[in-house]
Amino acid sequence: MEIQLWREILNPYELAVKEIMTKFNHLIKEHRDRGLYSPIEQVEGRVKTISSILEKCQKKKIAMEDIEEKIYDLAGVRIICQFVEDIDRVVELIRNRKDMEIRQERDYIRQMKSSGYRSYHMIIYYTVDTLDGPKKLQVEIQIRTMAMNFWATVEHSLQYKYKRNIPDHIKERLLNAADAIIVLDNEMSSVRSEIMDAQISFQIQANIVADILNNIQNLYKVANKREILKIQDEFYRVYAMNDIDQLERFDKQLDMIAEGYRAQTLAMDMED
Repeated sequence: MEIQLWREILNPYELAVKEIMTKFNHLIKEHRDRGLYSPIEQVEGRVKTISSILEKCQKKKIAMEDIEEKIYDLAGVRIICQFVEDIDRVVELIRNRKDMEIRQERDYIRQMKSSGYRSYHMIIYYTVDTLDGPKKLQVEIQIRTMAMNFWATVEHSLQYKYKRNIPDHIKERLLNAADAIIVLDNEMSSVRSEIMDAQISFQIQANIVADILNNIQNLYKVANKREILKIQDEFYRVYAMNDIDQLERFDKQLDMIAEGYRAQTLAMDMED
C-alpha cells in the first residue's frame, strides 16, 4: 500500500484520538474547577504505527482491505485512574455519553489475564467530520489504575524485547509483581476517602487563590497603589495561616471591594 493511502486511512483516527482526549481532559477540568474529585487522573492516546498494523495483519491473517473493520485498536485512548473504584465510575461516564457508542466491553480487572495483565477495555464507535463527510470509527479505550499501567508498560516492553516469548522465570516475576499491584491497589482503596478529602481541599484552595489573585490583578487598573499593597500584605498574612475558611472569607471580602470599584467605574462612565 502506498504511503499516501496509509495517511488517508490513519488521519481520521488521529483526529478521533485528539477529540476524545480533549473531551476527557475537559471532564477532569470541570471536576476540579467545581472543587470535585475527578475519577480520571490522566489521559493518553495514540494511533497504531504502520509497522504495528502490518505485524498484526500478518499475525491475525487480516487482508489489507479489512484493516479498519477487523483491527479495532487503530486508535487507542488510555484513561489512568488513582483507585480501582474510579474505573467503574469512568465506565459509567462513557456508557452515558451520547457521542460514544459502545460496541464491546472486556473486564480484565475482575477476570485477570493469565499473564497478570489487568485493565478494563471498551471498544467504541466514534464519528469524526472529514473532508469526505462524517466517518464512523472504532476506538479502543483502556481504563486502569496508575499501578496497573506501570505493570502493563513494563510487560509490554518485555514482550517487545523477547518477541512475545518471555522466559518462564521472568513470567513468574511478572505474576508476582501483578499480585503485589493488587495488594497495592487494595491498600490505596482503604485510605481512598482520606486521599480524596486532601486532594479536594487542595483543589478548593487553589481555586480560591486563583480568584483572589485575579481580583488583585484587576484592582491594579482602578485602585490606589497603596491600597493594593495593603490588600496584598493581608492576602499573604491570611495565606500563611493555612486556614481555608479564613482564605474563603478574605476572597468574599475582596469580591465586595472589587464589585464596589466596578460600580464606581460604571457610574463614572455613565456620567461621561
